Formats: sequence, structure tokens, C-alpha cells
Amino acid sequence: MPDQISQISLPRPKRRRIDPWSVGALVIAAMVMMPILAVVWFALTPTENIWPHLISTTLPRYLSNTFVLMLSVGMITAVVGTGTAWLVVMYRFPGRAVLQWALLMPLAVPAYVGAYALVDFLEYAGPVQTGLRDAFGWTSPRDYWFPAIRTREAAIVVLSAALYPYVYLLARAAFREQSGAAFEVARALGAGAWGRFLRVGLPLARPAIAAAVAIVMMETVNDYGTVDYFAVQTLTTGIFSVWLQAGNLGGAAQLASTMLAVIVILVLAEKLSRRKIRFFGSARGARPVAPEPLAGWQAWTATALCLFPVLMGFVLPLSVITSHALNADMWLAPGLRRAVLHTVTVGGIAAVLTVVGGVFMVYGVRMSRHRLPALLMPVTAIGYAAPGAVLGLGILVPLAAFDNRLADGIVAAGFSDPGLIFTGSAAALVLAYVVRFFAIAQGAADAALGRVSPSLPMAARSLGRTAGGTLRAVHLPLVRASLGSALLLVFVDIVKELPATLLLRPFNYETLATRVHAKAVLENLSEAAPAALMITLVGLAAVILLARANR
Repeated sequence: MPDQISQISLPRPKRRRIDPWSVGALVIAAMVMMPILAVVWFALTPTENIWPHLISTTLPRYLSNTFVLMLSVGMITAVVGTGTAWLVVMYRFPGRAVLQWALLMPLAVPAYVGAYALVDFLEYAGPVQTGLRDAFGWTSPRDYWFPAIRTREAAIVVLSAALYPYVYLLARAAFREQSGAAFEVARALGAGAWGRFLRVGLPLARPAIAAAVAIVMMETVNDYGTVDYFAVQTLTTGIFSVWLQAGNLGGAAQLASTMLAVIVILVLAEKLSRRKIRFFGSARGARPVAPEPLAGWQAWTATALCLFPVLMGFVLPLSVITSHALNADMWLAPGLRRAVLHTVTVGGIAAVLTVVGGVFMVYGVRMSRHRLPALLMPVTAIGYAAPGAVLGLGILVPLAAFDNRLADGIVAAGFSDPGLIFTGSAAALVLAYVVRFFAIAQGAADAALGRVSPSLPMAARSLGRTAGGTLRAVHLPLVRASLGSALLLVFVDIVKELPATLLLRPFNYETLATRVHAKAVLENLSEAAPAALMITLVGLAAVILLARANR
């Protein structure tokens, strides 16, 4: 009996296997959250607390300018974007077929490029004032009055012209999805054009418009090139001033934390504004909206109203930049070639890593046996809401500390000092871009993988494919086009990104965005024009792709 008992083998406890998808999700979430947490930590533990000094001196000015810009740009873009979307969806007028796509074109022009072009167009030596002097015989500024150009109001105009397409795009989609029967009923009950807009169209489109205005306000807070060029002191310019000029990391982190608080308030306000609003479509196929033809002065007024934003946000900047870019010598500048090489290299690497990380995160959530990846996936989208200046501050300091410790360890091991490996190269830029635009890739991957029929991967798994093999053999071929679009959109946003690039680039390392900014600040728009034109053309590719996707 004892021998029989000794021969009985007890079951061995199962080893808990490491789930690579859960580990990957943790690493990605930590990478995205690290800059935000670092900024908050620096703000709470400053070596020299200048917060009381900031409150008593510059902080009120930073906050007032930031909030004035946010509210003004938000209201203007809401009116322009919603109004133009309503016109192109509800009415037929001359040029409508072209204008409904042309209204998206300002997305291709960064706001700071529009600022440089506007100043060049309206300044004393520009074509407007020169034409006035020639026409009326004026010889000096004392002979006439012309409004100041580099003002907060001009910055509002430039930012509104560059950002209204966000509202237009979402409002147009919301109006197109509404049922034409609702408007026919409103018309039968005696509601005029304004009544149908205010009582039917606008309430139904309100959630989309509110979300778009929130995005516009976040982009306004993030802007640096425009406000810096117009000498408007905002929270973003304050971070650059306190950190780079005053050399106070704690004060810059406190300003960055204030910016984060503003962003959080915007996001929460947008969600609370539509908390109790619910709209549902009919179960039956709803009739689409039938555009109503306009005639006479009304038709041409609608054309003019839709044409004006395109002229301000796209035609004017592109014309001014192109006129300066016609100088062939500027295209041969060695600095331009280096900027193109750096932009393509760093932007391409960062875009590929971002899309690969987005696919891994989304697919990992689907494959993981744990709930943690699903809980962490929404966290990885926070980088897109964080301004570039905040990410730059939160990445550079921890990465520099890691660089120094790594170099000390290598020297202690008896090797020569390698210097700053990460912060001394473009690695910090790549990390910032991945964190900043990860939400775009994640959203595109989630939508693309969600369209794959579950039966296909199940069949592959039943035939012995692993999770990774199923991803390569089944999912990726089916979602290749969507991932290519995401890759392009991320690359375009990287090309236009300025604040994070200015903070994190190595010494004497230029991209197209930093070259445009550096030359324009020195009032040398002719040398800035080729780089600005290339940024615009790259942006046009993304706008064309966006227009095709929203036909």
C-alpha cells in the first residue's frame, strides 16, 4: 500500500505563462503616461518654487490670453464650420460641388504658415499697403492709418481660418446623416430656413459640433508658432520662456500642469454638454436630405460665404508662400536638404512605430486573457490631447537623466564616455511623436480590425495558427489600406508638429517645421517658403485622402 501511494504522481501546479499582449499593453501605456506623470511630478516637487511669482506677474496674462484665444477661435470656427456645412448639405448653389471639398483644404496649411503669409501680405512693404500708396499717392506711414498686424486679434483670425475645417467636417457628416423627412415636416408646419436650422438641424448636430469645437480649442492651446510670431503670451510661450530663458524646470512644469488642467476641463465640458443628449435614427431606411436649389442673390451669397474661408485659410497662404518659393536659389540651400532628410527619416520611423504600436495594442486587447489591456487602451489616447510643449518637457528631462546614468554606468565599466545617447540624437523626437499621435493610429487600427469577420481568424486558429501568425496571415492583408491611410495621417501631423520638435531636437538639427519657424522669425520668408510649401503639399495629400473617405 505505501508503495502504491508512492507511485501516485501528484498533479504539478501549472506555470503561469507570461502573456506578451498584456505586457506589451503595459509597456505602451507606461510610455504614453510617462511624460504626463513626469510633468506633474516636477510641478509638485520644484527645486525653486516660483509659482507665487508667476501668479503675481505673468500667469494672469498667460491665462487671459489663452482663454481669449480659445473662446474666440472656438466661437468663430463653430459659426463658420457649422454655417458652411449647413449650406453645402441643404442647398444647391454655384460652385457647391467644388466648395464642399475645397472647404477642407485649410487643414493642409499649418496655422504658423498662415501667420507668416498674412503678415507678409499686409505689412508695410506688402502688396496691400504698397498698392494703397501707389493708388492714392501716399508716401509715408504718416499719410494714412493701417491697423496693426501682429496682434492677438490677428492670431485669432489666423487660427480660426486654419482650424474651422474640424468643425465643418463633423458638422457636415452630422447634417448628411439626418433624415430629410424631419425637415419636410418642419417645412409643412411653417418653419422657415432659420427655423429648420435652429429647431431641427442644429440640435441634432450639436454633439458632433461640440466635439469638433473641443478639438479646435485643444489645438489652439497647443499652438506655438502663431502666437509666438504675433507676440501673444500664452501658456505655451510661457513654458518656453520660463524653462529655456529663465532656466526654471519647476516653473515650466507648473505652467505645463496648468495647460493639462485646461485640456482636462475642455474634455470634461464637452462630455458633460452632451451627457443627457441621445438621438436615434429610424429603424427604417431614412430618406437623405434633398438639397434645395437657391437662385439669384441668395445663391451667390451662399457661394461667397463658402468661398471666403477657403480664400483666407488656403488660397492666400498658398499664394504668398508660392510667390516667395519661385526663387530657384532658395531650393538649393544646403539647410533645406538636411531639413527634408531629417523630416522624412524621423517622421517615417515615428509613423511606422506609431502604427505598429497601435496595431499591437488593439490586437493585443482582443487576444489578451486579462482585463488590464482593455482598461489601459483608453489611457494611451491621452497623448493626443496633451500639447506638444507639455510632452516635450515631460520627455526631455527624464530621458536626459536616464542618458546621464547610462553614460556613468558605461564609464564605470571601463569604456569611453558615449555622451547623450537618446537626448543627443533624434530618439527623443521619435518618442515624442509616437506618444503625441498614438491615438490616431490606435483609432484607425481599432476601426480596421473591427471590420474583419470573426470567422476568418477563428478558422486560422483552428488550423494551428498562433495569434501572431493569424495577425500576419489574415488581419494585416485585409486592413492594409486602412493602416496605410493611418500611416499617412500620422506622418503629416509629424511634419507639421512644431512645439515638441523645438524642445526636443538635438543641437543644430532642423526639420521642415523648425526651418520655417527659424527663417520666418528672422523675417526671411523667402528662405522659409520652400519648406513651408513642402509642408503644405504633404498636408494636401492627407486632405485629399480625407475627402475621398468622406464622399
